[in-house]
Amino acid sequence: MAIRTIITEPNKLLRQISKPVNGVGKEEQKLMDDMLETMYDANGIGLAAIQVGILKRLIVIDISKGEEKKNPIFLINPSIVHQSKKTSVYEEGCLSLPGQFAEIERPAECTLKYVDLNGKQKELKAEGLLATCIQHEMDHLEGILFIDYLSKLKRSMIIKKLSKLKSSPAKL
Repeated sequence: MAIRTIITEPNKLLRQISKPVNGVGKEEQKLMDDMLETMYDANGIGLAAIQVGILKRLIVIDISKGEEKKNPIFLINPSIVHQSKKTSVYEEGCLSLPGQFAEIERPAECTLKYVDLNGKQKELKAEGLLATCIQHEMDHLEGILFIDYLSKLKRSMIIKKLSKLKSSPAKL
């Protein structure tokens, strides 16, 4: 396993639509293991392949906290087949938008179909934080970031801040 570099906004790649995966082989399994290690290293709870520069419909998620047993979920070619009308609000952050957080309203529950790491077709019903995390990561596959749900002013302030951080030399 290897830790990969996480792409940060602003970056045109983050706005690309990810391509479906044709099959689950060693290459996809290794990539997803790397993504999981990268996500854990960055203290994240979800990561889409696009965030490490790979235009594939792959997501890793693990919402376990602290000393809880790790419980990673590997989603290949996920698609949401149902979303509840009831909504919930969570403060979201993103490894591609370091240090930026905002309250985002999304459907409180969702059901998705996906292929697991062994190539098996699965269905998952999610609620609460897991449902929010799934929808956040699914947005990445469509080139959407959580800041796209904010007002134009808030969004441009965050992008400006991130642009400054990117262009300033690293502090020693």
